[in-house]
Parts: sequence; structure tokens; C-alpha cells
Amino acid sequence: MYARNVTLQLKANTAAEFTRTLENDVLPILRKQTGFKDEITFLTPAGTEAVAISLWENKENAEAYGRDTYAGVLRTLERMVEGTPEVESYEVSNSTFHKIASRNPNQSQPVAR
Repeated sequence: MYARNVTLQLKANTAAEFTRTLENDVLPILRKQTGFKDEITFLTPAGTEAVAISLWENKENAEAYGRDTYAGVLRTLERMVEGTPEVESYEVSNSTFHKIASRNPNQSQPVAR
């Protein structure tokens, strides 16, 4: 499993609009993407920053989304976001919510946990 971690700076007083737009516009797009598994989004108490973590079946699915669809999602959010969001990618090693096959460092094949 693979994760994309996107950190966004929100414009003042847009946290509620951001949350609605994510639910009504962005999540339906994500659900249509090959390999998409889940999305969890966090807001700071002040509502000035958001962290969105999307989970994908594999790196290739996450990269395809980043290459083909992500720019359109950013356009959907642009009236609420200041600056350029920071994107980081990770291989997921553990999750209590999803059954994940993590990589054993001594083997080339995933090991089910």
C-alpha cells in the first residue's frame, strides 16, 4: 500500500468550505481512481492548515493520480488554498484500519501481516 501526504495552507475562514468541497467534489473523483483505497484529512484547530493522506493499492496508482488527476483537484480547491501544497509519498508499513502487506527487508515479496 502506498500513501500520498498533501499539506495545504488554507485561506482565512475557508475551513468549512474546504471540508464541504472535499466531501462533495474531491472524494467522488478519488473514488473513481484506479487503486484508491481511502482518504483521511486533518485540519488544525485554527483551520489554517490541512493535511490530506490518501491511500493507494500501489505506487503506480498513486503516481498515475498525481500525474493525471491531481492538477484538476487543485483547481477545485484553489479558492481555499494559499500557495503550493507540499506533496510527499510513502510506502505504508503498518495500519490498524487496513489489511496491509508490508515489505520484509530480507525478502523481495510482500509479507502479509
